[in-house]
Amino acid sequence: MPIRKYNPTSPGVRGKTSLTFDEITTAEPYRPLTENLHRSGGRNNQGEVTSWWRGGGHKRLYRIIDFKRDKKDIVGTIETVEYDPNRSARIALVSYADGEKRYILQPLGIKVGDTIVSGDNVDILPGNCLPLKNIPLGTQIHNVELKPGKGGQIARSAGSSVQLVAREAEYASVKLPSGEIRKINVECLATIGQIGNIDHENVSIGKAGRNRWLGKKPHVRGVAMNPVDHPLGGGEGKTSGGRHPVTPWGQPTKGYKTRRRKDTNRFIVQRRPK
Repeated sequence: MPIRKYNPTSPGVRGKTSLTFDEITTAEPYRPLTENLHRSGGRNNQGEVTSWWRGGGHKRLYRIIDFKRDKKDIVGTIETVEYDPNRSARIALVSYADGEKRYILQPLGIKVGDTIVSGDNVDILPGNCLPLKNIPLGTQIHNVELKPGKGGQIARSAGSSVQLVAREAEYASVKLPSGEIRKINVECLATIGQIGNIDHENVSIGKAGRNRWLGKKPHVRGVAMNPVDHPLGGGEGKTSGGRHPVTPWGQPTKGYKTRRRKDTNRFIVQRRPK
Protein backbone atom coordinates (compact mmCIF):
# COMPACT_ATOMS: atom_id res chain seq x y z
CA MET A 1 0.00 0.00 0.00
CA PRO A 2 1.60 3.33 -1.07
CA ILE A 3 2.23 6.15 1.38
CA ARG A 4 0.71 9.57 0.73
CA LYS A 5 2.83 12.66 1.40
CA TYR A 6 1.41 16.16 1.93
CA ASN A 7 2.48 19.64 0.95
CA PRO A 8 3.55 21.69 4.01
CA THR A 9 0.47 23.92 4.02
CA SER A 10 0.52 24.10 7.84
CA PRO A 11 2.88 23.10 10.65
CA GLY A 12 0.72 20.04 11.43
CA VAL A 13 0.89 18.75 7.87
CA ARG A 14 4.62 19.36 7.40
CA GLY A 15 6.29 15.96 7.57
CA LYS A 16 3.00 14.09 7.92
CA THR A 17 2.38 10.94 5.88
CA SER A 18 -0.55 8.53 5.73
CA LEU A 19 -1.61 5.36 3.96
CA THR A 20 -3.69 5.60 0.79
CA PHE A 21 -6.30 2.97 1.79
CA ASP A 22 -6.41 1.72 -1.81
CA GLU A 23 -7.19 -1.87 -0.80
CA ILE A 24 -10.09 -0.94 1.51
CA THR A 25 -13.35 -1.99 -0.18
CA THR A 26 -16.00 -0.75 2.28
CA ALA A 27 -16.29 2.01 4.87
CA GLU A 28 -18.81 0.26 7.15
CA PRO A 29 -18.15 -2.87 9.23
CA TYR A 30 -20.38 -5.96 9.19
CA ARG A 31 -22.58 -5.07 12.16
CA PRO A 32 -23.29 -8.60 13.54
CA LEU A 33 -19.53 -9.01 14.07
CA THR A 34 -19.09 -5.79 16.07
CA GLU A 35 -19.58 -4.95 19.73
CA ASN A 36 -19.25 -1.88 21.90
CA LEU A 37 -15.80 -1.18 23.29
CA HIS A 38 -15.47 0.15 26.82
CA ARG A 39 -12.45 2.41 27.29
CA SER A 40 -11.06 2.92 30.77
CA GLY A 41 -8.92 6.00 30.07
CA GLY A 42 -6.25 4.37 32.22
CA ARG A 43 -8.51 4.34 35.31
CA ASN A 44 -9.39 1.46 37.64
CA ASN A 45 -12.80 0.70 39.16
CA GLN A 46 -12.25 3.42 41.78
CA GLY A 47 -11.73 6.02 39.07
CA GLU A 48 -8.03 6.47 39.88
CA VAL A 49 -5.49 6.74 37.08
CA THR A 50 -3.36 3.57 37.19
CA SER A 51 -1.98 3.69 33.62
CA TRP A 52 -0.52 7.11 32.89
CA TRP A 53 -0.72 8.92 29.53
CA ARG A 54 -3.96 7.30 28.34
CA GLY A 55 -7.32 8.90 27.60
CA GLY A 56 -9.54 10.49 24.99
CA GLY A 57 -9.24 9.13 21.49
CA HIS A 58 -11.87 8.53 18.85
CA LYS A 59 -14.87 6.34 19.67
CA ARG A 60 -14.47 2.82 18.23
CA LEU A 61 -16.50 -0.30 17.57
CA TYR A 62 -14.69 -3.56 18.28
CA ARG A 63 -14.57 -6.02 15.38
CA ILE A 64 -14.77 -9.67 16.52
CA ILE A 65 -11.80 -11.43 14.87
CA ASP A 66 -11.58 -15.19 14.32
CA PHE A 67 -8.12 -15.92 15.77
CA LYS A 68 -8.90 -19.62 16.26
CA ARG A 69 -9.60 -20.43 12.58
CA ASP A 70 -11.40 -23.57 13.73
CA LYS A 71 -13.85 -23.84 10.81
CA LYS A 72 -12.25 -26.96 9.33
CA ASP A 73 -12.44 -27.95 5.65
CA ILE A 74 -15.10 -25.36 4.74
CA VAL A 75 -14.06 -23.03 1.93
CA GLY A 76 -14.45 -19.31 2.57
CA THR A 77 -14.48 -16.44 0.08
CA ILE A 78 -13.09 -12.98 0.86
CA GLU A 79 -16.00 -10.51 0.64
CA THR A 80 -14.42 -7.27 1.82
CA VAL A 81 -11.12 -5.84 3.04
CA GLU A 82 -11.69 -3.33 5.83
CA TYR A 83 -9.94 -0.86 8.10
CA ASP A 84 -9.88 -1.83 11.78
CA PRO A 85 -9.33 1.04 14.25
CA ASN A 86 -8.31 -1.43 16.97
CA ARG A 87 -5.20 -2.84 15.26
CA SER A 88 -2.48 -2.00 12.75
CA ALA A 89 -3.41 -4.84 10.37
CA ARG A 90 -6.29 -4.77 7.90
CA ILE A 91 -9.12 -7.28 8.35
CA ALA A 92 -11.02 -9.31 5.78
CA LEU A 93 -14.62 -10.49 5.95
CA VAL A 94 -14.85 -14.15 4.97
CA SER A 95 -18.12 -15.70 3.78
CA TYR A 96 -18.05 -19.48 4.24
CA ALA A 97 -19.86 -22.04 2.08
CA ASP A 98 -22.30 -22.81 4.93
CA GLY A 99 -23.40 -19.17 5.12
CA GLU A 100 -21.46 -18.08 8.22
CA LYS A 101 -19.32 -14.94 8.11
CA ARG A 102 -16.17 -14.22 10.10
CA TYR A 103 -13.43 -11.60 10.23
CA ILE A 104 -9.80 -12.68 9.84
CA LEU A 105 -6.52 -10.75 9.75
CA GLN A 106 -5.80 -9.93 6.11
CA PRO A 107 -2.68 -11.76 4.84
CA LEU A 108 -0.42 -10.01 2.34
CA GLY A 109 -1.68 -10.49 -1.22
CA ILE A 110 -5.19 -11.60 -0.28
CA LYS A 111 -7.93 -9.64 -2.09
CA VAL A 112 -11.68 -9.76 -2.64
CA GLY A 113 -12.79 -12.96 -4.39
CA ASP A 114 -9.91 -15.12 -3.15
CA THR A 115 -10.70 -18.34 -1.29
CA ILE A 116 -9.19 -19.62 1.96
CA VAL A 117 -9.66 -22.78 4.01
CA SER A 118 -8.59 -24.26 7.35
CA GLY A 119 -7.81 -27.93 7.86
CA ASP A 120 -5.18 -30.54 8.61
CA ASN A 121 -4.07 -31.10 5.02
CA VAL A 122 -4.89 -27.98 3.01
CA ASP A 123 -2.70 -26.33 0.37
CA ILE A 124 0.22 -24.16 1.49
CA LEU A 125 -1.24 -20.89 0.25
CA PRO A 126 -1.52 -17.44 1.90
CA GLY A 127 -4.53 -17.29 4.20
CA ASN A 128 -4.88 -21.05 4.63
CA CYS A 129 -4.60 -22.36 8.20
CA LEU A 130 -3.20 -25.71 9.34
CA PRO A 131 -1.21 -27.31 12.19
CA LEU A 132 2.52 -26.70 12.49
CA LYS A 133 3.16 -30.44 11.98
CA ASN A 134 1.92 -30.17 8.36
CA ILE A 135 3.66 -26.93 7.36
CA PRO A 136 6.95 -27.21 5.37
CA LEU A 137 10.08 -25.93 7.10
CA GLY A 138 11.11 -22.40 6.10
CA THR A 139 7.53 -21.23 5.57
CA GLN A 140 6.54 -17.72 6.69
CA ILE A 141 3.50 -17.94 9.00
CA HIS A 142 1.41 -15.64 11.21
CA ASN A 143 -1.37 -15.78 13.82
CA VAL A 144 0.40 -18.69 15.55
CA GLU A 145 -1.11 -20.42 18.59
CA LEU A 146 0.92 -21.01 21.75
CA LYS A 147 -1.55 -23.58 23.10
CA PRO A 148 -3.65 -25.87 20.86
CA GLY A 149 -7.15 -24.46 20.47
CA LYS A 150 -6.49 -21.19 22.29
CA GLY A 151 -6.28 -19.03 19.16
CA GLY A 152 -3.40 -17.19 17.53
CA GLN A 153 -1.22 -15.07 19.80
CA ILE A 154 2.04 -14.57 17.87
CA ALA A 155 2.56 -12.39 14.75
CA ARG A 156 -0.75 -10.52 14.56
CA SER A 157 0.35 -6.93 13.80
CA ALA A 158 0.80 -5.30 10.38
CA GLY A 159 3.65 -6.73 8.32
CA SER A 160 4.66 -9.32 10.90
CA SER A 161 5.42 -13.01 10.39
CA VAL A 162 7.52 -15.75 11.96
CA GLN A 163 9.48 -18.54 10.26
CA LEU A 164 9.13 -22.26 10.91
CA VAL A 165 12.75 -23.43 11.19
CA ALA A 166 12.72 -26.92 12.75
CA ARG A 167 10.53 -29.75 14.00
CA GLU A 168 11.40 -32.45 16.51
CA ALA A 169 9.02 -34.91 18.22
CA GLU A 170 6.05 -32.95 19.60
CA TYR A 171 7.58 -29.47 19.23
CA ALA A 172 8.27 -27.14 16.31
CA SER A 173 10.78 -24.29 16.48
CA VAL A 174 9.80 -20.88 15.12
CA LYS A 175 12.04 -17.86 14.69
CA LEU A 176 10.43 -14.60 15.83
CA PRO A 177 11.18 -11.16 14.31
CA SER A 178 13.25 -10.31 17.42
CA GLY A 179 15.66 -13.19 16.64
CA GLU A 180 14.33 -15.38 19.44
CA ILE A 181 13.78 -19.05 18.59
CA ARG A 182 10.95 -20.70 20.49
CA LYS A 183 9.43 -24.18 20.72
CA ILE A 184 5.68 -24.56 20.11
CA ASN A 185 3.52 -27.70 20.16
CA VAL A 186 3.12 -29.14 16.63
CA GLU A 187 -0.67 -29.37 17.11
CA CYS A 188 -0.93 -25.56 17.29
CA LEU A 189 -2.51 -23.86 14.27
CA ALA A 190 -0.82 -21.18 12.16
CA THR A 191 -1.83 -19.24 9.06
CA ILE A 192 0.36 -19.23 5.95
CA GLY A 193 1.93 -15.98 4.78
CA GLN A 194 2.69 -12.54 6.17
CA ILE A 195 0.21 -10.03 7.59
CA GLY A 196 -0.66 -7.26 5.13
CA ASN A 197 -0.38 -3.47 5.45
CA ILE A 198 3.42 -3.72 5.57
CA ASP A 199 3.88 0.06 5.12
CA HIS A 200 2.27 0.78 8.49
CA GLU A 201 5.67 1.16 10.19
CA ASN A 202 6.75 3.81 7.66
CA VAL A 203 3.95 6.28 8.42
CA SER A 204 5.00 9.55 10.08
CA ILE A 205 2.48 10.81 12.66
CA GLY A 206 3.32 14.43 11.82
CA LYS A 207 1.61 16.16 14.75
CA ALA A 208 0.78 15.55 18.39
CA GLY A 209 -2.97 15.75 17.80
CA ARG A 210 -2.90 12.61 15.70
CA ASN A 211 -1.65 10.66 18.72
CA ARG A 212 -4.49 12.13 20.79
CA TRP A 213 -6.93 10.62 18.26
CA LEU A 214 -5.39 7.26 19.19
CA GLY A 215 -5.96 7.87 22.91
CA LYS A 216 -2.31 8.67 23.69
CA LYS A 217 -1.74 11.65 25.96
CA PRO A 218 1.58 13.51 26.22
CA HIS A 219 4.25 11.55 28.07
CA VAL A 220 5.93 13.75 30.69
CA ARG A 221 9.59 13.08 31.58
CA GLY A 222 10.29 12.11 35.15
CA VAL A 223 13.10 14.67 35.49
CA ALA A 224 10.60 17.43 34.66
CA MET A 225 8.42 16.53 37.67
CA ASN A 226 8.58 17.38 41.37
CA PRO A 227 10.12 14.91 43.88
CA VAL A 228 6.65 14.03 45.19
CA ASP A 229 5.64 12.78 41.73
CA HIS A 230 8.72 10.90 40.52
CA PRO A 231 12.04 9.55 41.90
CA LEU A 232 13.91 11.58 39.26
CA GLY A 233 12.06 14.82 39.99
CA GLY A 234 13.29 17.99 41.67
CA GLY A 235 16.77 19.46 41.91
CA GLU A 236 18.10 22.94 41.28
CA GLY A 237 18.15 23.84 37.60
CA LYS A 238 17.86 21.19 34.92
CA THR A 239 19.27 17.98 36.40
CA SER A 240 19.44 14.58 34.77
CA GLY A 241 18.04 12.86 37.85
CA GLY A 242 21.18 11.78 39.67
CA ARG A 243 20.39 8.06 39.59
CA HIS A 244 19.82 5.28 37.10
CA PRO A 245 16.56 5.51 35.15
CA VAL A 246 13.58 4.19 37.11
CA THR A 247 9.80 4.00 36.75
CA PRO A 248 7.60 6.38 38.77
CA TRP A 249 7.45 3.61 41.40
CA GLY A 250 11.21 3.18 41.69
CA GLN A 251 11.74 0.02 39.63
CA PRO A 252 14.84 0.13 37.40
CA THR A 253 14.13 0.35 33.69
CA LYS A 254 16.21 0.14 30.48
CA GLY A 255 17.28 -3.49 30.62
CA TYR A 256 16.10 -4.55 34.09
CA LYS A 257 14.58 -8.01 33.77
CA THR A 258 11.02 -8.34 35.14
CA ARG A 259 10.10 -11.72 33.62
CA ARG A 260 8.40 -13.94 36.20
CA ARG A 261 7.24 -16.93 34.15
CA LYS A 262 10.37 -19.00 34.64
CA ASP A 263 8.41 -22.21 33.95
CA THR A 264 8.26 -21.35 30.22
CA ASN A 265 12.02 -20.83 29.88
CA ARG A 266 12.31 -24.40 28.60
CA PHE A 267 10.42 -23.40 25.44
CA ILE A 268 12.93 -20.68 24.52
CA VAL A 269 15.71 -22.27 22.46
CA GLN A 270 17.61 -19.05 21.74
CA ARG A 271 17.14 -15.66 23.36
CA ARG A 272 16.80 -12.53 21.26
CA PRO A 273 20.11 -10.70 20.84
CA LYS A 274 20.73 -7.77 23.19
